[in-house]
Amino acid sequence: MKFKKFYLWSLILITAGVAIGTSACSSKSSEKLVVSTFGLSTKQMRSDVLNPFSKKYNVKVSTQFGDSSTRLTQIEHNPNSNVDVIELAQNNAVTGAKKKLFKKLDFSKIKNFKYLSKDQQQLAKKTNTVPYTVNSVGIIYNPKKVNIKDWNDLWSDKLKQKISVPDMTTTFGPAMLYIAGDHAGTQVTKDDGTAAFKAMKELKPNIVKTYTQSSDLSNMFKTGEISAAVVGDYAVGMLQATNPDLKYFVPASGTYANYDNVSILKNSKNTNAAYQYINYRLSESVQKKVANTKSLNNAPVNQQVNLSKKEAANKTYGDVAKRAKTIDFFYVNSHISKWINQWNKIMNN
Repeated sequence: MKFKKFYLWSLILITAGVAIGTSACSSKSSEKLVVSTFGLSTKQMRSDVLNPFSKKYNVKVSTQFGDSSTRLTQIEHNPNSNVDVIELAQNNAVTGAKKKLFKKLDFSKIKNFKYLSKDQQQLAKKTNTVPYTVNSVGIIYNPKKVNIKDWNDLWSDKLKQKISVPDMTTTFGPAMLYIAGDHAGTQVTKDDGTAAFKAMKELKPNIVKTYTQSSDLSNMFKTGEISAAVVGDYAVGMLQATNPDLKYFVPASGTYANYDNVSILKNSKNTNAAYQYINYRLSESVQKKVANTKSLNNAPVNQQVNLSKKEAANKTYGDVAKRAKTIDFFYVNSHISKWINQWNKIMNN
């Protein structure tokens, strides 16, 4: 995304995705719906969410797959897009809400909305975007090479040139800055991140490189380039599949959560189907299905869903969810341009 050619090519591919789409219903459908969602696990998304929804509600579904921020940018530049429903990472959802890209939601039309927590409902009402899964950040490491028990251990001299952290432009980049603020003893919202950036400067000798995609970590672990990384829990399964020795944990001091949210675009002409889709996404049966590691591995937000210990592994669920702190993305997004510049000066010099 940092390169214009790549950015333009991404938009071309994404636009093509809408045109090709996923036609999961017969031509006799009385309604249509275009869903814009993440480009990960597209096969599982079709088989476990889109196709069953299409069949149940007799709605012809077309899809747009791609990166969250790129898809949001496309919507910003094309307000007359035919996308009806969009699924975004929390920071992008907050940006879209601020730019008034979404319809004002009538929550009485979302029967399963009542099963969200009060905080999740408050976020939805504040942004007109509904959380449908939650993830959080932790530490993954090779126990044969390093021993880590807490966030503060990342600053140890024993980890010099051994770790990787998410870049500021990624989903958990801001969380990394919050963690640095905790290490420094000053929350980022108290001093605009000054102490946190000082802590990041102190951490730099331990950082081999920052990463923009979780998949980048797989080869770095495999080649021994790194021994530990800060990573979102949604990537743990993939990393352990390619590096079985890796262990993942969330420090006892807590973690930071991120929601993936679903919204209805302001210009959507298929509002009824859009509400049906959101309610379906929040239903107990679907939330249970997509929580499976062979599906989307999405932690549920519907409080009626119960997961076994095995199903809950490496998810923001149960005790981990209780220890997860929220990130104020309204605050973050108002500072992000400045923070990216500061981050680049520290990490790239």
